[in-house]
Amino acid sequence: MGQDRNVDISEDEDKEALKGLSPVPLPPRNIHSHSQQLRATSSGTTTKRHHPGTRKHSLDDIPKPVLSDPFCYDSSSDDGEFCPRSCSPSNTTRSRGGSGEDFFVGAEDDQLMQFQPLPEFIGNGGGTGIFNFPTRSALHAGRPPCLELRPHPLRETQVGKFLRNIACTNTQLWAGQECGVRFWSFEDVYEAGCGLDGRVRRGDEDAAPFFESGNTSPTMCLIIDSANRLVWSGHKDGKIRSWKMDQHLDDANSHFKEGLSWQAHKGPVLSIVMSSFGDLWSGGENGVIRIWPWDAIEKSLSLSQEEKHMAALLVERSCIDLRSQVTVNGACSISSSDIKCLVADNVRARIWCAQPLSFSLWDARTKELLKVFNTEGQMENRADLSSVQPLDQPVEDEMKVKFVASSKKEKSGGFLQRSRNAIMGAADAVRRVATRGAGAFADDAKRTEALVLTIDGMTWSGCPNGLLVQWDGSGNRLQELNHHSSAVQCFCTFGTQIYVGYASGVIQVLDLEGKLISAWVAHSNPVLKMAVGNGYVFSLANHGGIRGWSIASPGPIDRIIRSEVASKEIEYTRRNSFRILVGTWNVGQGRASQDALKAWLGSTASDVGIIVVGLQEVEMGAGFLAMSAAKETVGLEGSAIGQWWLDNIGKALDEGTTFERMGSRQLAGLLISLWVRKNLRKHVGDVDAGAVPCGFGRAIGNKGGVGLRIRVLDRIMCFVNCHLAAHLEAVNRRNADFDHIFRNMSFGRSSNPAAVAGVATASHTIKGTNAASANTEEPKLDLAEADMVVFLGDFNYRLFGISYDEARDLVSQRSFDWLREKDQLRAEMQAGKVFQGMREALIVFPPTYKFARNQPGLGGYDSGEKKRIPAWCDRIIYRDNRSTPVSECNLDCPVVSSIIQYGACMDVIESDHKPVRCKFHVQVAHVDRSVRRQEFGKAVRSNEKVRSIIEQLRYVPETTVSTNTIRLQSQDTVILRITNKDVKEKAIFRIVCGGVCTVNEDEDESAYHSRGSYGFPRWLEVTPAAGIIIQDHFVDISVHHEEFHSLEEHFDGIPQNWWCEDTRDKEAMLSVNIQGSNATEIQSHQIIVQHCYSAKTVRIDSISNNSRKGQGGSVHRSDLRKLSGSSDAVDDFQDFEAVVRPRRIGQE
Repeated sequence: MGQDRNVDISEDEDKEALKGLSPVPLPPRNIHSHSQQLRATSSGTTTKRHHPGTRKHSLDDIPKPVLSDPFCYDSSSDDGEFCPRSCSPSNTTRSRGGSGEDFFVGAEDDQLMQFQPLPEFIGNGGGTGIFNFPTRSALHAGRPPCLELRPHPLRETQVGKFLRNIACTNTQLWAGQECGVRFWSFEDVYEAGCGLDGRVRRGDEDAAPFFESGNTSPTMCLIIDSANRLVWSGHKDGKIRSWKMDQHLDDANSHFKEGLSWQAHKGPVLSIVMSSFGDLWSGGENGVIRIWPWDAIEKSLSLSQEEKHMAALLVERSCIDLRSQVTVNGACSISSSDIKCLVADNVRARIWCAQPLSFSLWDARTKELLKVFNTEGQMENRADLSSVQPLDQPVEDEMKVKFVASSKKEKSGGFLQRSRNAIMGAADAVRRVATRGAGAFADDAKRTEALVLTIDGMTWSGCPNGLLVQWDGSGNRLQELNHHSSAVQCFCTFGTQIYVGYASGVIQVLDLEGKLISAWVAHSNPVLKMAVGNGYVFSLANHGGIRGWSIASPGPIDRIIRSEVASKEIEYTRRNSFRILVGTWNVGQGRASQDALKAWLGSTASDVGIIVVGLQEVEMGAGFLAMSAAKETVGLEGSAIGQWWLDNIGKALDEGTTFERMGSRQLAGLLISLWVRKNLRKHVGDVDAGAVPCGFGRAIGNKGGVGLRIRVLDRIMCFVNCHLAAHLEAVNRRNADFDHIFRNMSFGRSSNPAAVAGVATASHTIKGTNAASANTEEPKLDLAEADMVVFLGDFNYRLFGISYDEARDLVSQRSFDWLREKDQLRAEMQAGKVFQGMREALIVFPPTYKFARNQPGLGGYDSGEKKRIPAWCDRIIYRDNRSTPVSECNLDCPVVSSIIQYGACMDVIESDHKPVRCKFHVQVAHVDRSVRRQEFGKAVRSNEKVRSIIEQLRYVPETTVSTNTIRLQSQDTVILRITNKDVKEKAIFRIVCGGVCTVNEDEDESAYHSRGSYGFPRWLEVTPAAGIIIQDHFVDISVHHEEFHSLEEHFDGIPQNWWCEDTRDKEAMLSVNIQGSNATEIQSHQIIVQHCYSAKTVRIDSISNNSRKGQGGSVHRSDLRKLSGSSDAVDDFQDFEAVVRPRRIGQE
């Protein structure tokens, strides 16, 4: 406004007004713009050297700001009170970091934009409990140091490209995504990413170099076939595709192509697995399980690319549909619900099939159904039970709520009471309908989410309530454990350890008995999948980030790597600065002109990168509030008037050309929206919304809060628009409203229909690192975990102890220092009762409430019958990472903000409130995650202590096998003994078939060829094929020949040529792979197994029974003897019922 705003204040009054305030000095920053640095370098001027290989991470320049305008009272433009603008150069320092990319956004090319931060009032009570400041550091202190193979990408960059599963080979990590597959080579995992100027898609700028396929249907599942150097993937379009592991691609932008593919299911392929005999099993919707015999796949793989159609047809004709085989007279023995996962039990040659509420156990060799049982372990013999049972009673149509006329007695309560009853009744009816509709799925707490087989032959399943259930190999339920309340998402195993990934982002490490070894928060999102390779356990988060955790973690290696990487902090620290404009306005159910919106927002937006706008009372009334509550219940929000405001604010901000709207959230009359300048857009994302109602029993949104959470330069910022309880005397209610909002604001809408109108609290992650803390530590709130939190809105705090006339006189005299002493909010903050530890700039603008509409100037204050005392109801309050009044911006305190403008637009007359705005200058310290990954790699590769620990993981116990040659006749069984001679270390063994060949009549052998995943030929049974041998003990393995007649060809599961007897001699090469209990190195014993057909039975029988030496030391069952010093058989296998039985697996 044109009036003079200079106020004469005595020295004593200055001191009193500044009591409790903390001056905020100019944050340390680079004094040059980017263009200045470039010119200085080119002209020979000495500047800070760029780090070698630094990639582009800068923010684009934003035009010079307009700092004030004639429409607004503004703290930043005040000439004489408390915070005069300094025009003299400040002491500035170049911040740490090797990039030299610390840009003052908004500076002109030739001069530094000078500003003086405004003094701030800091509330008491911060730094404790839920108001503690989040801990930040160069490396997360609560988890082991990790290899960030693919750092957290912004969600908005991943639409149509999200990663959904991972799998590891010996040399690569493969990932299935919504548009195909990709892989990383382990030799490149420590290399730098391509940066923003690279040719990779957004979201992958910091990822290690990778290669990806051409576009396909979304990938649903992945498995590794190391024997044939293939990766198999199941897709949403129902196809199964193969990919060669050994792709030779020099150009990262060239896409590799699929190999063999065929139509496996009509719907998506939900799970695939290779059996012990090399057959490919796939599961789909409606309980469909199909087998694709390896013989047909092998023939198809041998065909040329030109015969691709023929190859697919050959596999499709070989299909065996298991569901049809166990269906008799229309009654099926297994559930019709979707297949959740398939797991191969290679110890007993079985296949586990998990559906949400049941399991089926299959013989991998005969394809027979062995057992069907539910999640409680009870046997099920039923005819196709539906996975969702109908309710006992139909859901009432309570959506058709009628507002019945109240009785005379009810009417005595007045209009407000009747309106409240009507609103609460409508909301309650909607709540009951939504909750009852979800009742059909209420029994899903113990449904199966994940399944894994451990090396001791046990199977573990995980449930949505965090329950872990252990099963033996026959499907008997042994025990259940619960170490965490969040939903189990995935498992993986390495040696004798079980890794569990949860929806909370937590990873736990268990032993084979289920005891908790360690736990940490691995991601901020659910852990979707895990895979082991190259000495790491890789975890894939829901947001698409991939991290690798050393198999030696947690342990001494973590301390060493943490110290090494932290010492290089200066190399990967980057700083950027930008400005945020926050505006709040109670619009009183009115609408604003474009001139008003431009005066409020547009006139001061020229130098800002992010704009957040909060409105209150966009729309009110009993009918609207009831409808809003109903829409919230079913996951809907917004209104036509809310959309009008969004569109018109966008026009004032030049939306589409300069700014882009990235998010909004409406709860009844509350609306918050976010705009981002286009050249800052690539750094901003992961926009989430939340809402907490506080009105009418914490159920209706006439009072409450709506919020947005964003990620900027990998830092979390939250903005919450509030409308708190009204009336002068309701101070405690306002305090309680804030506390309720702070505790219950959860970003990301709940999928639980019972979470009515935003009442549901956050699904908080558990941050414990051990069994004791995993279930007892206080959960972290979404707002408490943010780096910067801004509260804006109509807080409704009034002036106390002052009359209307006195307040008017002080306003007219601009004696704001006296008015501030009567401010309820300031008093409550000073007492630590509300906005604990938060900051507000000193207010030097007139109270913004209450005015007569359409009446300009300060004469517009309410002069009616009520004569409401003017008050600063409309406020903007914040906190950043600073735990002390003055802190340097670094990785320990990554967000440091200062207010450079805080004012009210007094000439806007469309409402009884005046709009308020606040401009922040924000400095952000963040990590160049590509450079930090390189430093991590240097620590792993060059540090002698780390190398020593890794070398210890290569230790393999000394073992022997009783023979290297086994000769079998038909139905014969030979015992192979594996002995662990080590007295300190357990030995883990896995037996696979490296290849199979046939012997012709002239005794010539054909070349060895491998079946899928080193599967055994059907004529050979090896039991157990995997397990543990404790120190100084042995285990006996049954090697059995089983008669098998090959099925030459199928068409839709029906044999075209009847059973054909194979009379050729055969030979298999077995590999007994040995490793330590948690070792990365493998040593192998090679064993040749020969089988001669009946024509040679006499000769072989003679050798087999009369000449043990001819068998190379192998022994039969009748001749078993214990090793000297080993008095007992191996305990790990005492439950294996088929260890030495000569009969077929599955016979009960």
